[in-house]
Amino acid sequence: MRSSALLSAILFALATPAFAETALETEADAKVETGASAEAAATPDGSGEQPLEQIQVTATRAARSNFDVAAAVSVVGEDEIREKTVITIADYLRAQPGAFIQSTTPGQAIPIIRGLKGSEVLHMVDGFRMNTAFFRNSPNQYFALADAQNVQQIELVRGAQSSLYGSDAMGGVVQILTPEERFQGDSWDGRGRFKAQYSSGDLSSLGRIAGAVGKDGISFSGGITVQDVGLRKLGDDGQRVPYTEFSSWAADAKLLWSPTPGHELMLSAAYLKQPKTPRVDELITSFHQTRPNSVEFYFQPQDRLFVQARYVIEQDGGWFDRAEFHAGYQKINDDRRSREFGTANRELEENSSTLRGVTATFNKEVGNHAFVYGAEAYYDTIDSFRQRLNLNTNVVSARPPRFPDGSTMDSYALFVNDSITLGSQWQLDLGARYSSFDIELSPNAAGTGVKLSPDDFTGNAGLTFKATDTVHVVGNVGRGFRAPNIFDLGVFGSRPSNRWAVPNTDLKPETVITYDLGLKWDNPGWQAEAFVWKSDYKDKITSVETGELTDSGAIIVTNRNVTELDLWGVEAGARWYLSEESQFYGVLNYTRGDETYAGDTYDADRVPPLSGRLGWLQKLSPVLELDVNALYAARQDRLSPRDLTDPRVNPEGTAGWNTWNARLSYEFAPASTLALHLDNIADRRYREHGSGLDEMGRSASVVLDWNF
Repeated sequence: MRSSALLSAILFALATPAFAETALETEADAKVETGASAEAAATPDGSGEQPLEQIQVTATRAARSNFDVAAAVSVVGEDEIREKTVITIADYLRAQPGAFIQSTTPGQAIPIIRGLKGSEVLHMVDGFRMNTAFFRNSPNQYFALADAQNVQQIELVRGAQSSLYGSDAMGGVVQILTPEERFQGDSWDGRGRFKAQYSSGDLSSLGRIAGAVGKDGISFSGGITVQDVGLRKLGDDGQRVPYTEFSSWAADAKLLWSPTPGHELMLSAAYLKQPKTPRVDELITSFHQTRPNSVEFYFQPQDRLFVQARYVIEQDGGWFDRAEFHAGYQKINDDRRSREFGTANRELEENSSTLRGVTATFNKEVGNHAFVYGAEAYYDTIDSFRQRLNLNTNVVSARPPRFPDGSTMDSYALFVNDSITLGSQWQLDLGARYSSFDIELSPNAAGTGVKLSPDDFTGNAGLTFKATDTVHVVGNVGRGFRAPNIFDLGVFGSRPSNRWAVPNTDLKPETVITYDLGLKWDNPGWQAEAFVWKSDYKDKITSVETGELTDSGAIIVTNRNVTELDLWGVEAGARWYLSEESQFYGVLNYTRGDETYAGDTYDADRVPPLSGRLGWLQKLSPVLELDVNALYAARQDRLSPRDLTDPRVNPEGTAGWNTWNARLSYEFAPASTLALHLDNIADRRYREHGSGLDEMGRSASVVLDWNF
């Protein structure tokens, strides 16, 4: 059965390779910050209009066509973003080439990229790192703290990208680009957007109001989003699951000002808060459990504040053609309230990361060379506090914090990338980066602290062969790394299962080398990509027993660089424009992984199953559109030892599934739609591998998206 599934995956990859099925860029000369797109409007047949070009910025730190870069890139553009109903921002990447979504709770989700997750993937917003020093290399909640309604484009670069982006960019880079409103003419003008959405499957409602005013050279924009999610209804029996409700609200503002030609200043601020989000898998009975782990477990609250300034200079001549400077501030609060069964002790936590960063990036073309070079520095401070409230006595007592309070992680880097045109058919991309870290963990109550100063030198190479004007063959090899962070170093003392954790001051960065080979097609009637890839992951940080015991008999454990992973897979999909009114699209992803520790080899942790989607988009009239699609995943019974003990994972394996879905959209005014979404029409009950609860059953959503 597995061999037939694998054969199907490979055949599909060769026949209909991967396409980052996205709204296509409306402006071929878009700046780095834009990403406006119009896939739905560009649906030509073989003799009609050429689909508009996809412009990405993440793979090269420069605005270039996706077709012309060697890297594997998935782009979710503006039109596709408007077409989806999502709970968190990770949902936009569901069934995109190279991505699989894991959600422990409805309010929190992460993308798994080429088998890697959490701090093994770099998350960014408008060119600024979102990853903090307490990101863990497993599912976490922080990516959901970016507003899913304040997005213009999402770019996913698959494979090691540490040369341009440094630590954590081992599985890839996910970058969110937020809207930037620009105006023309000397008179002030304005535009606005109102969105309202209601879904029956989780009784959720959403509203956003946004607007912008400006003229040539200056604009002000902003918006407010409010979201309320109720109890999730499962498939088959219509049961609603407790502890699945949460709410959030967000606000954002942005100024764009061009003081002189070729210069632009951007100032932006964004804030999102989830006041109280249950951790569902801790509060409901799941696999191999007779009762839940906790009677209370809430992220209460979770919020993120992000403020950034960017200055861009474009000029002719000199030592750069374009310079871009960023200075940013991000604060993430991770507060928690929990209580285990059989105790009156409520644990109250306050954890925060304050991340400050500056970057400078320069672009310069010299002859057949296109250089990108620059420097960056980030400074992260972790504050952590915990106390215990006894509900019987109301006595409050101090507890050791989750992380050593006041710990810091600073990083500095220099990087360069050169795209070299070698004749009319060949292009070579070379990159290199040097990174240095200063990591200091304050001594805990026992006087235990850590100081580390690791550094790393990494590089990458990509080669593009332009076989024809419409077919490119690309290959890449890149080395990625992840420096040990506060999460890896900062968990000391008593641990579950009679363990006692001690720090390891000899931890070094994890490393990965990724190879991929791909084909890219860009024909008038269809667009596609196909990649096969392999990753060799070394020095993975893992908790191991030291062979010693404490005086009280607890097993002493510590983190060490001891585990190796062998990962490989296929990413495939395509969009075929049958006519100006009709399109067919498909995506397929397959990942396989093995882990080795102390001479034993076993299935790797949390590896996604064969999955993807197939769909048909039909223009019924100039203003009426129908999209019918199916999401699917094969059975996944290749489970790691950790999966076998995780209550989120069925120890017998996660069953395969498929859902049928439809969207009927009416464009009642330019760029304004009223849409009906029908999801999981067959009302199947299923679970995405590794997620904390079953997915939603049959659901109907009504969405009003009015631009004025």
